[in-house]
Amino acid sequence: MTLVTSTPDTAAPAPFPWRRLVWPAVVALTIVVVMLPAGALPGWATKYPTAWQLPLAGWISDFMKWLMGSASFGLFTVRDLTRALSSVLNVPLVVARSLFATGVMQGEGSAAVQLFPPIPWFAMVIASTALSFAIGGLRLAVGMAAGLLYLAVFGQWTSAMVTFASVLVSAIIGAFGGLLLGLGCVRSKLLERAISPLLDVAQTMPVFAYLLPMLILFGFGPVSAMIATIIYAVPPMVRITIVAIRAVPEEIEALGRMTGCTRRQITWKMLVPSAMPALMVGVNQVIMLSLNVVIIASMIGAGGLGWDVLAALRRLDIGGGLEAGLAITVLAILLDRFAQALAFRARRNRRAAQDRQRVRIGVYAALALAAAGWIAAAHWPQIAAYPAGLRLSTAPFWSDLVSWININFNGPLDAVKTFILLNLLAPVKMFMLALPWPWVVAVTALAGYWLGGARLALTVGLMCAFMAVVGLWPATMITVYLCGVAVLIATLIGVPVGVACAQRPALRTAVEWIIDTLQTLPAFVYLIPIVMLFRVGDFTALIAIVLYAIAPAIRYTAHGVAQVSPHLIEAGVMSGCTRRQLLTRIRLPLAVPDMLLGLNQTILLALSMLVITALVGTRDLGQVTYAALAKADVGLGLVAGLSVAFIGMIADRLITAGSARLKTGRGHP
Repeated sequence: MTLVTSTPDTAAPAPFPWRRLVWPAVVALTIVVVMLPAGALPGWATKYPTAWQLPLAGWISDFMKWLMGSASFGLFTVRDLTRALSSVLNVPLVVARSLFATGVMQGEGSAAVQLFPPIPWFAMVIASTALSFAIGGLRLAVGMAAGLLYLAVFGQWTSAMVTFASVLVSAIIGAFGGLLLGLGCVRSKLLERAISPLLDVAQTMPVFAYLLPMLILFGFGPVSAMIATIIYAVPPMVRITIVAIRAVPEEIEALGRMTGCTRRQITWKMLVPSAMPALMVGVNQVIMLSLNVVIIASMIGAGGLGWDVLAALRRLDIGGGLEAGLAITVLAILLDRFAQALAFRARRNRRAAQDRQRVRIGVYAALALAAAGWIAAAHWPQIAAYPAGLRLSTAPFWSDLVSWININFNGPLDAVKTFILLNLLAPVKMFMLALPWPWVVAVTALAGYWLGGARLALTVGLMCAFMAVVGLWPATMITVYLCGVAVLIATLIGVPVGVACAQRPALRTAVEWIIDTLQTLPAFVYLIPIVMLFRVGDFTALIAIVLYAIAPAIRYTAHGVAQVSPHLIEAGVMSGCTRRQLLTRIRLPLAVPDMLLGLNQTILLALSMLVITALVGTRDLGQVTYAALAKADVGLGLVAGLSVAFIGMIADRLITAGSARLKTGRGHP
């Protein structure tokens, strides 16, 4: 056999690495396009012509008017149907509010008479603590008692019970509805493909965009707010249900078939119980998202703590807003812990039969005591309310602290704000507004093709072009600029902090506590102190967005760096790598997929917060959505909300595709 070899003289030249030069060339051309003198580009490229715009907002508004004014099913109109549905959904809401907040009422408005009071605060504390002890043990019982006492001591009880009633009903309906929808998707791939885009839109569209259609369809009041809350909170439950049910070992389903179980029995007696730990993650997300949206829902009649925070924002009452916001956080923690304990009670309560009997007797006794207190409150109403003289408040402290900072540090704070506005925000904003819309669409499509092929390129390109076609391109560019700067800052801070947390467990515990608090606090609460310190504008919005969106950047980085195989680290140490080389050449490269997922979540949180910062004077798509709500322009609100959703979906699709390519090790297309 003869081996044919190549000598250096006849070796084929290495191919030119043109793929590596694509994106540097795109960046260079982008700079050139922006720096072109005025008039160098045709007018239609710099500003999308009005004659080309699609009047989608007007079409939607006209459709809603027809739907609520003329559409009918013969015997009844659409308006009759939606109002009837509203009445049905109002029943569990009225029951929950009567039980926890208002009591049993007769009549309406100022003429209403209370026939029986709601559960008094002390009866609620006794009953909830006893149930928590029976289900989750002493630790849960102490936490439940402490959380409920906080609500009473700091004067948040009545508002908290209104919010609790709304969230309880919304979470139950949302969790059960999401479970059913997820099970349907498991059985039908067609259904999953059909609703997946709808779930993406529901999860990324601002809640502001939901409010007006809900208001038109179901009328002003807590039912409309509850439906908007359910729409916003149900997508995670659907997705987690799909993943959790499919992750159940096939042997369990095979065992069910072998024992003669029906399809329904296999689902509800085998698959769902086996997937319960993962399903409770979805329940947790439903609760958290429901509580996160209560402030926005209060704009259309939800009331409760959400209204208290919103009112505090309007009058710049940092103390009142912070206490109400912390009350929402306390409710979120209590509901989450109780739901988790309820799901795993069989594992946690491995007591002897005699101990279980004693616990059961104690719970019955506590419930009887709570019922006796409730009856006593019906006869002596003065004992139902927490004594005003024993209430505490930190509101004056926080207000005085912000005032002191304003008085003593107004000059330096204003200098920092001016510097960042002039040297960072203003140049980036001008750059983004100067970009021609066809170029942005083309670059977005190129990124889609580079990461995922022709199908992804077409998807993200059409989404990007949508904002120009509907006439919202300038607002879109302002949204991208402010969100992009905020995400960049959150990443630059979050990645080093996450790396440090991964290497220092004590630091990770402290940082986890801080970011958990930041993530559970309602988004509106961030605005109050920042507005008092820096007034309204883009800089205020930037700080609020960074604070709200930084948690995923830290958490995912810490998780990715910590999950690197110890064997690889040991191999690096044996090869003589320094600590810095272990980080830069082993840990960080292997953690990039997790960090990209964190970047994805950071962008989504930044977009959700960006819409709320419309209240402090930004001029982006969030402001368009909020203005549409104020003008009752349902079409404009939905189109602007859909544009925000498309920005989030573009980022999600591109980052997910990039992360997948890194994990699978595929080359560029």
